[in-house]
This record gives sequence, C-alpha cells and structure tokens, in this order.
Amino acid sequence: MAIRYPNGKAYNTGLDKKNSTPKSRYVKPTLYGGRGMTLEEELNRSNEYYLSKDIAVIHKKPTPIQIVKVDYPKRSAATIKEAYFRKASTTDYNGVYKGRYIDFDAKETKNKTSFPLSNFHEHQVEHMRKCVDNGGICFAIIKFVVLDEVYLFKASDLFYFWDKQNNGGKKSIKKDIIEELGYKINYSLNPTIPYLDAVDELI
Repeated sequence: MAIRYPNGKAYNTGLDKKNSTPKSRYVKPTLYGGRGMTLEEELNRSNEYYLSKDIAVIHKKPTPIQIVKVDYPKRSAATIKEAYFRKASTTDYNGVYKGRYIDFDAKETKNKTSFPLSNFHEHQVEHMRKCVDNGGICFAIIKFVVLDEVYLFKASDLFYFWDKQNNGGKKSIKKDIIEELGYKINYSLNPTIPYLDAVDELI
C-alpha cells in the first residue's frame, strides 16, 4: 500500500521495492579527539599506550618548582601556600623512540587561520636548537582547538619562522603553511594521537 503526504507526494519508507527489506549503508565513523580533553591529556594517554606496547618511552617533563610555604590543616593533608619556578622550563616532552632521542613541545591555539609565535619562549626554541644540533629529533605538536586539528611541525621549520619574525617578519605562521610543511595527525582510538607515525617521516 502506498503511503502519501497530505499534498499527495509519496512517502519513502526506506524499504527496497523488490524484497521489502530496509536499505542500509556503511558510514565511516568520525573520531573527534578526546572530547574536551586538553592536548596535554591526549598526549599523555598516547604516551601511556606507546609505553604499554613497548613502542616508545616518552614522558612529560616535571615542572621544576621550589616550595616555600606549606600549611598542615590536618596531619594527613598538606596545602602548598607559596611556590615559585626554580628555572624556566624547556619543552614539554622527551624520551626515546627507535633508538633516537625525541624532544617536543605541545601548543594549542583557538585561532583558526594562524599560529601565534608568542606561544613559544626564546629559551624553548634555543633548547630545541641545541637538541637538533646534537642529533635529537625535535618538533612541535600544534592543535587548532576550534577546528580539532592536530599537526606535527618540525623544529627546523619553526626556527625559520622564529628567526624571520626577529628580522621584521610576521609574528605568526599561517595555518596553510603548517598544513603544507607539517604532518596532519588524525585522531584514532589507540593511541589517541598517533604522532609517532609522523615522526617516522622525520627519521
């Protein structure tokens, strides 16, 4: 029996006319990252996966702080009231992969069209230069938060734009340049951010 709307137009039931079975089609699932997780949390999960599978040993560097004042409201609890950074931190992560030293920083931006170089500090860039000069593999993992896109950007390319800004160049890197020179990292289930696939392209 044909079913029609009040205007006379036929209603499509989604049934195949020959065997009256529902039509179906496969829709590839889309992964949207960590669903609210920060880039750091996504990378920490990824590094835990790499470690558990004996693929790589990469950890987040501890932040060097000096505790000055601590209160003890209870015997079993302590509250830090005052602390300061003992020295400027370098990059966020380091470790070993395939016998090579890995050192990188993770940065997020809400900008949709460019990445501000102000996200980096001079001492971080200089640290990466020394690592590269000594044979290390260095890069930045950049996440465009609003677009939920992640890229690996080589340290050598970062140096170029960093030095250029000090000579009158732009204070940011256009996203299309990062797309061209970098490596886009698509989210997956395990690891969440499979960035070592991109590192393989650098080795």
